Amino acid sequence: MANVEKTLVLVKPDGVKKHICGEVISRFERKGLHIHAIKMIQVPVELAKKHYAEHEGKGFFNDLISFITSGPVLAMVIEGENAVAAVRQINGATNPLEAVPGSIRGDFATSIDENIVHASDAPETAAREIGLWFPEL
Repeated sequence: MANVEKTLVLVKPDGVKKHICGEVISRFERKGLHIHAIKMIQVPVELAKKHYAEHEGKGFFNDLISFITSGPVLAMVIEGENAVAAVRQINGATNPLEAVPGSIRGDFATSIDENIVHASDAPETAAREIGLWFPEL
């Protein structure tokens, strides 16, 4: 029996500025995943704070908020078999220096602070994040 999941993916401002949104989408689609919802958004500070709530009080929290609100973000709900794990594999390690070549971060990111994409880390996180970014679903 298939384990069909939905997960949130964000192409962060650095990825949008590098004009690689199409490449990112293509990598997910070539894996057999599909886009359930998609939108370009200038992230309001309130949404950014809710999204990164687990990091509030940490030294890097304000930098996260500043970065994600610094330019447009492509937000997507990706759906497919084992979507959470599949998307995270395609994205590569959070630290681009540890990401394998062929992954999005391995190919396009140079810094952990600006690492092109975000993806939910578990089905429960995905449900919470999708609710924040796509309340209409």
